[in-house]
Amino acid sequence: MMSKTQAEQPFPWVGLLTLAGAIFVSVTSEFLPTGLLPEMAEELDVSLSTVGYLVTIFAATVVIATTPLAALTRRYSRKSLVVVVLLVIALANTLAAVAPSYEILVGARILGGLAHGLFWAVVAAYSAHLVPKHQLGRAVAITAGGGSAAFVLGVPVGTALGHALGWRAAFLIIAGVVAVLAIVVIRYLPPVNHHVPLRTGEIALPLRKDKSLGGVLVLCVVILFILGGQNLFSTYIAPWLIDVGGFEPDVVPFMLFLFGGAGAVGLVLAGLVTDRYPRRGLVGAGILVMISVLVLALASANQVVVVAAFIVWGVSFGGLPAMLQTRMLHTASFRMRDLAAALQTTAFNFGIGAGALVGGLVLEGVGLATLPLFEIALLLAGVVVFLGFDALRAARARRATPA
Repeated sequence: MMSKTQAEQPFPWVGLLTLAGAIFVSVTSEFLPTGLLPEMAEELDVSLSTVGYLVTIFAATVVIATTPLAALTRRYSRKSLVVVVLLVIALANTLAAVAPSYEILVGARILGGLAHGLFWAVVAAYSAHLVPKHQLGRAVAITAGGGSAAFVLGVPVGTALGHALGWRAAFLIIAGVVAVLAIVVIRYLPPVNHHVPLRTGEIALPLRKDKSLGGVLVLCVVILFILGGQNLFSTYIAPWLIDVGGFEPDVVPFMLFLFGGAGAVGLVLAGLVTDRYPRRGLVGAGILVMISVLVLALASANQVVVVAAFIVWGVSFGGLPAMLQTRMLHTASFRMRDLAAALQTTAFNFGIGAGALVGGLVLEGVGLATLPLFEIALLLAGVVVFLGFDALRAARARRATPA
């Protein structure tokens, strides 16, 4: 637990930026196949959708394995775990680069998914061990910047390398970069003590009896709604822009880059407001997402309006994952943080996978044009659950406080 001396230390820029770098390479590794599907399909002699399943298999592995792995490793050093999982991610990418068949490639992605899930279970709570609670939002925004940079820079650069040198070379290069980041972590990431010291005579209660568990689970439901709604639409944004928005296919990469850049701006804003306005900031961002997506649905024929709404959508959603992560760290007790981080990682990945699946069903059933409306419905459900739980918790606090 953070002592008064720790709270008075300078802001740990080096440690947080090291975490951000580790997140950057891990997320780049996760989504690298998305930009190299045609090349991989051609060489392995499988369909595009079959290669696309590599992302699904990776996410499913994260969902299934993260919480059990986090429980099994909760007594081990957090810093050592970060180093080990980065090295395993490097190994998984190396195996992917030399895989002689699709089946071996699937095995490499499963290995990468196991390491990636445990990686997030550890790093999602790491920043909370480096800073006092009143600086959590700022710290999380910095580390989350690694994920944003992966989408804006890492995946496009990896794709460009794959096109120029071959997809196997791209996997081999990212494996080398991950290994270098593991060395950087050894040198620059401060170790932390994540164990809760027991007072004399105190008995450690099982985590299922922790009073903060209910709040953690409710936040996981909120994450499922928000990430599910976002990915329901964003997964199919390219065909929506072409078929509904009327944009030329060549413009789509620029629009996606614009969205990623706007998301980076939103992440910076989240770091500025989350610590001061944690509840209003999260709800306000969710409402802005719903408004911008509604504008996309209603004004899809006007490309100028679509571009403006697209930017607002990117800015408002860009900070939401970091705000949700900060809220989770504030909600979970100190002893629950690592399990909460594992559950959060599971909820994020389940929301991403389920959102893409439901979006595909909606697309086949009622068409592309309705996707924004379904996203709004799911986001609204998430905001309502969040506000309802907040009101319930405030009412309980008032009843527990003596008059």
